[in-house]
Amino acid sequence: MTEFDPEKFEDKYVHYFNELQRAYKNAFNHMNEEYDSQIIHAIDQQVLNESEPFYEGNGDFRVELPDEPVDRVQGVLVDDEKLEELLDIYVERIESELTLVFGLQSSD
Repeated sequence: MTEFDPEKFEDKYVHYFNELQRAYKNAFNHMNEEYDSQIIHAIDQQVLNESEPFYEGNGDFRVELPDEPVDRVQGVLVDDEKLEELLDIYVERIESELTLVFGLQSSD
């Protein structure tokens, strides 16, 4: 595992591309097993492809979604409320996976 350096995360795609891919893939695999795969694929390809992870400090990450993420999802039948719920769960999972991949999980 690469040792995490918050300053290097500013240029994350140069220094941590593989770790970012692993965290997103782990989150995708989990979500795909737990929820409707068509919706999860749509979220992955139409929303998360333009998301941006940020390191917040203290081992916490935040994933910023593009504007109007619900409106971006096309080609699947799902109501907006359910889609928003799945997006929230998916983003939380990515943030959690980032913490795990970088070895920053707390020992509560």
